[in-house]
Amino acid sequence: MSNVNERNPTQSTSLLTSSSAQLHSHFNHQSNYRQTRHNSISNSLLHPSSNLNPTYHLTSSNLNQNKNRPNHRSNSVSSVSTNSSTSTLPTTLNQHNRRMSPLTEKAGLPSPCFVHSHLDSNFYDEGELTEGEEHESLTRQLAQTATSVREMSKTLARARIKGHVQSILIITKARDNHLIKLTRELAIWLMDAKPFRSVSPNHSEPTQLERKPLVVYVDSQLKRSKRFDLNSIKVQYPHFFNPLRSRHPFRQLRYWTAEMCNKSPELFDFVITLGGDGTVLFASWLFQKVVPPIIPFALGSLGFLTNFDYSHYPTVLTQAMRHGVRVNLRMRFKCTVYRANDQNRRAIKSESFEVLNELVVDRGPSPYVSLLELFGDDHHMTTVQADGLTVSTPTGSTAYSLSAGGSLVHPEVPALLITPICPHTLSFRPMLLPESIDLRICVPYSSRSTAWASFDGRGRIELRQGDHIKVTASAYPFPTVCADNQSTDWFHAISRTLKWNERERQKSF
Repeated sequence: MSNVNERNPTQSTSLLTSSSAQLHSHFNHQSNYRQTRHNSISNSLLHPSSNLNPTYHLTSSNLNQNKNRPNHRSNSVSSVSTNSSTSTLPTTLNQHNRRMSPLTEKAGLPSPCFVHSHLDSNFYDEGELTEGEEHESLTRQLAQTATSVREMSKTLARARIKGHVQSILIITKARDNHLIKLTRELAIWLMDAKPFRSVSPNHSEPTQLERKPLVVYVDSQLKRSKRFDLNSIKVQYPHFFNPLRSRHPFRQLRYWTAEMCNKSPELFDFVITLGGDGTVLFASWLFQKVVPPIIPFALGSLGFLTNFDYSHYPTVLTQAMRHGVRVNLRMRFKCTVYRANDQNRRAIKSESFEVLNELVVDRGPSPYVSLLELFGDDHHMTTVQADGLTVSTPTGSTAYSLSAGGSLVHPEVPALLITPICPHTLSFRPMLLPESIDLRICVPYSSRSTAWASFDGRGRIELRQGDHIKVTASAYPFPTVCADNQSTDWFHAISRTLKWNERERQKSF
């Protein structure tokens, strides 16, 4: 197993995961090792070039502060440039010379919003405004700010992001013999392929970093798998196992564990999933915070989240590494469980989960209807008397929520979808709530029975009287690589898997 400190924390993983549909509320939640490129791409997107399909080339000119770190590569990514120009951007928020907007000052906020602070200079004059002029200026600013944020979101969706790929993680079902064979085939191809790293913007000679062979991580359970047949790989490809250092027994083929994925996601530049939607959800479960870009190959049953055909993997992966990728930053929920203290009835924080599909709260094995209280931003919304309810992301709107009568929601819509399960009322309909809301689902003390909660079908727990779950938009989205673009992929998926709105065409007269 490799040393987790081997890779520089500022890798291309964090570039993709730091910009999401929740960008106006989550800039301050990123960890230190993601802060550098987070600032860079945000600044670039706020001032996009005229190119409708910008490409962001990842360079290594702005990480001098990291060059003295032990066991870290010094030529890691830290700045972003467009096709029209290449410039090094500030690496910390303090380097931006910003002044507070009148809106921020009136609100009494301690610091300006990251997005709005970049837009303020376009909306304010240095001169003092009269009351009427100030009102007109603030009104115009609100309209222009909303337009600018929407344009920034569109620019992000069109962006093609490139970087030097050094390591790839493969996730598959370790008990499926057919998939194990395909994992072996793919791992050998990646390690044995000629260098297809991205070409530098100035078309210069490949750097030492670009000449390095790819490191491939496979499930540690495959060490003893007869189908994977590690011994035959050692015989046929001995150069895969040349020692990199005395403490690293394997140079290219390495093994991942769940703990490694959770604690050191920056080790991986791409994650390849071989399977169906369940394998993609398992990848989300492994990476509870920062998630590397996911390339999902369809080898399962339904395949709503899997956009790529495995038979085309050489073309797909070569294009991704040479020309970059577009990603769909799928919204996730942060679900925090609070337990009631029997002595003083005060809530105590317990488990926390990152959810890609949905949170389901139901009656479990109890024969009684469940009784739940629903709160939004600490205001009582309604009392739920039903078999339960689902709180779904836009990605999860095609799963359990759809079966319960919920609507289809496009992944770019930042919202929470609440769908009741068999409600004992005629008026409880599914509803969409904004991502900014803090949702709480409580089991009241007067409930006849307990409730049960599951998170993406995993981690099923019991909620006793007085317990509650807080649901908020996560600071860590789930980036999936697009086959074409976000909208085309989504409409193709619902047509291919759900046969959406298919019928015989009516004949003309």
